[in-house]
Amino acid sequence: YCFWLFLFWVFKISVLSVCLCGLILTNFFLFCFSSACDNCKNGACSRQGQCCHEQCLGGCSEPGNATSCVACRNLQHGNICMDKCPPGYYVFQGWRCVSFSFCQDLHNQCKKSKNLDANCHEYVIHNGACIQECPSGYMSSFTHRLQQLHVLSFFVLHNRLCLAANSTVLLLAANIAAELEASLGQIEVIKGYLSIRRAYALVSLSFLRKLHTIKGEQLEADSYAFYALDNQNLRQLWDWSKHNLTIERGRTFFHFNSKLCMSEIRKLEEVTGTKERNQKNDIAARTNGDQASCEMQLLNFTSVKVRANMIILKWNSFWPSDYRDLLGFMVLYKEAPYKNVTEFDGQDACGSNSWVIADVDPPPRANQEDPGYLIRSLKPWTQYAIMVRTQLSASDEHQVHGAKSNIMYVRTDASKPSGPLDPISSSNSSSQIILKWKPPTSPNGNITHYRVICHKQEEDSDLYKFDYCLQGMKLPSRTPTHLDSEDEQKWNRTEEPNSGGGCCTCPKTKMELEKQQKEIAYRKTFEDYLHNVVFESKQSRPRRSVENPEPVESTHFYSTMSSLQTTTASYKEEEKDDKVSESTVISNLQHFTSYKIEIIACNHPTEPNRCSMATYVSARTMPELKADDIPGPVTHEIVNEEPPHVLVKWHEPPSPNGLIILYEVTSNYPHSICVSRLSYEKFGGTKLTLLQPGNYSVVVRATSLAGNGSFTETTYFFMPTLIVSAPIVSSILLLLRLTCFLRLFYRQTEGPLGDLITSPNPEYFSANDMYVPDEWEVPREKITLLRELGQGSFGMVYEGIAQDIVKGEPETRVAVKTVNESASLRERIEFLNEASVMKAFNCHHVVRLLGVVSKGQPTLVVMELMTHGDLKSYLRSLRPDSENNPSGSPPPTLKDMLQMAAEIADGMAYLNAKKFVHRDLAARNCMVAEDFTVKIGGPCWFFSERRRVHRSFGVVLWEISTLAEQPYQGLSNEQVLKFVMDGGFLDRPDNCPERMHSLMQMCWQYNPKMRPTFLEIIEMLRDDLHPTFQEVSFFYSEENKVPETEDFDLDLDNMESIPLDPSSYSQREESLSRDSGPSVALRGNYEEHVPYTHMNGGKKNGRILSLPRSSPS
Repeated sequence: YCFWLFLFWVFKISVLSVCLCGLILTNFFLFCFSSACDNCKNGACSRQGQCCHEQCLGGCSEPGNATSCVACRNLQHGNICMDKCPPGYYVFQGWRCVSFSFCQDLHNQCKKSKNLDANCHEYVIHNGACIQECPSGYMSSFTHRLQQLHVLSFFVLHNRLCLAANSTVLLLAANIAAELEASLGQIEVIKGYLSIRRAYALVSLSFLRKLHTIKGEQLEADSYAFYALDNQNLRQLWDWSKHNLTIERGRTFFHFNSKLCMSEIRKLEEVTGTKERNQKNDIAARTNGDQASCEMQLLNFTSVKVRANMIILKWNSFWPSDYRDLLGFMVLYKEAPYKNVTEFDGQDACGSNSWVIADVDPPPRANQEDPGYLIRSLKPWTQYAIMVRTQLSASDEHQVHGAKSNIMYVRTDASKPSGPLDPISSSNSSSQIILKWKPPTSPNGNITHYRVICHKQEEDSDLYKFDYCLQGMKLPSRTPTHLDSEDEQKWNRTEEPNSGGGCCTCPKTKMELEKQQKEIAYRKTFEDYLHNVVFESKQSRPRRSVENPEPVESTHFYSTMSSLQTTTASYKEEEKDDKVSESTVISNLQHFTSYKIEIIACNHPTEPNRCSMATYVSARTMPELKADDIPGPVTHEIVNEEPPHVLVKWHEPPSPNGLIILYEVTSNYPHSICVSRLSYEKFGGTKLTLLQPGNYSVVVRATSLAGNGSFTETTYFFMPTLIVSAPIVSSILLLLRLTCFLRLFYRQTEGPLGDLITSPNPEYFSANDMYVPDEWEVPREKITLLRELGQGSFGMVYEGIAQDIVKGEPETRVAVKTVNESASLRERIEFLNEASVMKAFNCHHVVRLLGVVSKGQPTLVVMELMTHGDLKSYLRSLRPDSENNPSGSPPPTLKDMLQMAAEIADGMAYLNAKKFVHRDLAARNCMVAEDFTVKIGGPCWFFSERRRVHRSFGVVLWEISTLAEQPYQGLSNEQVLKFVMDGGFLDRPDNCPERMHSLMQMCWQYNPKMRPTFLEIIEMLRDDLHPTFQEVSFFYSEENKVPETEDFDLDLDNMESIPLDPSSYSQREESLSRDSGPSVALRGNYEEHVPYTHMNGGKKNGRILSLPRSSPS
């Protein structure tokens, strides 16, 4: 029976559907568990198949009754099963609940039988359970209960130095005097008697500091309320000048206390009122004090000199009747915050002593000077108790009488305090900083005031060096110092002692306390070393003249001491109350400025050497609301020189929030302009070039370390048609002739657009200029705008919903491009004409046009929605440290990168087939659809017969491999152009697969004819592509026909005729200028077919020039 109960209770095994191999006997009946128990929630049921109470385990005799369980699932209280013990009861041995008295009886039984059974357990209560002993790191709380106990039934001290009080015994540890005082110092009344027997370690009873009454309701030997027997080292009962004791009933007993003088015993009789009650044999005069020097002369101090860390003493000379009996003097001293010290406080015969003892040799007999002693290594501004007594040799022939002084209290001088602790700062306005700190650990005197010195910090010099308008440069920012409520609560929080539970945390040992003191002393010594040795002291400077003060905006002086006067222009005091405060508010500061603040503690109003080393904290004030606004109007100046431009100027904010790092110029110019700090300092504004004649508007705002300021008022100006010089006119005429020739040539091909007639007058348009609605027109009411996606070339781009715009879809998520309300008519026409270009495109890997809303305002262009944005942002979101990757998507694999490359190449191949070339192919102009397909975006096309891959496709591959690092980082556009013209390559990215790098190198061949076509790239990658690529790509479509052979394919027999690098190209030019051979035709056709070849690749195949490594931006 017990075996099965054990199995059920420990392992909580489920009830089987068949009978166990044995029967369970419960209340003298037999039963097996039936399969009906499977329907019970806890798998326990009665023999009739009815479900038991949820606390039952292994079955029950009555369903739904917690008192009828075979065994309890959790705990048993009496005969009831429950999940936890009721209040006042404790878990015992993990399965039943017991009362407090039950646990206490177990504890007391073990205490009494410890001598017979050393292995018994003194049970204690901890965390709601009665356990065998306190866990590691805890001790019994009996000692702590005694600290708060004021009344005892009886009190006994005996030879094993055990304490018996209220039937409880506690074995004392090594530091007996200190533990007795800590445990029993609060006892005021003993109802019964006080018995001290053979307590050899006791020197004094001063540990019973508050005992004032012994009632004597129960007496030792039915006679004695105070019983002292054979205490060989007991020398003092109490200091009767500070202590009072009453014994209401019973006599006193003193025998064989060899060092307790009779004067002490007689004083106790007088104070307690037992003198009349005592009988003749109660106090033995012969056995008490027989080994003590009970007649002591008084030693007087003759000189006391005090310093911060030492005291010099001198006292009267003393010689016994036989000078050879004087062994010397003992100087006893200790810290005494209060003047309540007695001679035997903290002393016991085991070596513990709260006094520090110094031995002093007797002076020479011939020397008439008073003996003295120098006490060193004292704490500044600390009160010490000091006394002197003689040290004599014991003589069997005669009684030797010594001498001792009264206890004297001396305070050491003050000295430099330690620094203030834990300074915190916060700013609540643009001109104030709130400062708090904690007082020094070692004030070494009374803190009279604190000095607070505030130094203005200049902004980081690096902020002035960089051009933050460069693409990829992260804008720096600074935040004001702010302290939230949680941090302030943590700063104000103090550790509270453990006050609950049956066990308490162990106090620190003597070794731990000594180690802590050593660490504090070392920290102070190391701090002094840093300030005295490492830091250079400031050179003294002459006092400024009051009549002609120097401007000192960078430093503010504050003090918490009252009655100081301002004496110089650079010294400013804050008046405070006499009570020293550990906080202040620093006012009249500059907005959004960083300050380094020194806090110095002083314990003397005038002496500088009584001030501590500084404690430092930094803070920044809050920004001023309109400090970054540009003052005055924005001006413009039209400059009629080559090239013609408009110089836009404005004034810098006179007192910005920290530092202006750039300006943003926004106009009806095609795009906003970023003006760096360096560029502004050069021109006082910026240049607007390549402006067409017409009306323009400009607004400017500044960006500081605190963020953006407000835009200025709009400035309007008109750009006239400028007269240019004769050479320029000739160049323009030549360009017009070339344009006419090209238009005539292209008109013979099937281009997607009709003729466009340009007009030098921006307000005049021909009929061909106007946009004519066609089948792409969408009713405005079918478009609903949802949210902004970002700023486009002409205006804001929105996400929206379009109805019936895609066949078979009632509603389609779309991207809607808009044009700014301030745009001119020509800009609106260009916006629509640019969209018209895309009407000719129908490729899965080119972003599709879905419709146009040209009727009414604003004009809308409806595009296919690219959910994941541009490829550059998408790649950066896949970086491991990206904050924009909440789903934790991994970086692309090689297969993913090859898929992206093929999709981009397919879109570009389609554009080439339509005789269009993308003039700004980059990751930022490729878009990522919801299914992660990459498509060509950005309407940056021009008409061309070009078929070979441009080197920018290789740069896109480089961006894919680096997760969109910034190529050519740190170089300006001019430097990049020179680098490429000199034959430079981008370095191979770290961890770049060989296959990706090989593709890059193919695209960067200097000779365009050496580069593959986009179709050839797809051919190389086709085996690694997803099967859906074949279904949707241009490459596999019937529209993709075999390209015609180019006029000048590679001639392997005449390879030397084709220029491979810049040097060979220039040499070929020189030779052609001198020779009229057949290569002239090749040269002319080559240049005509591939213009600007010097900008399209590296210098020699495979050669790599050094380039600064790019890094994530």
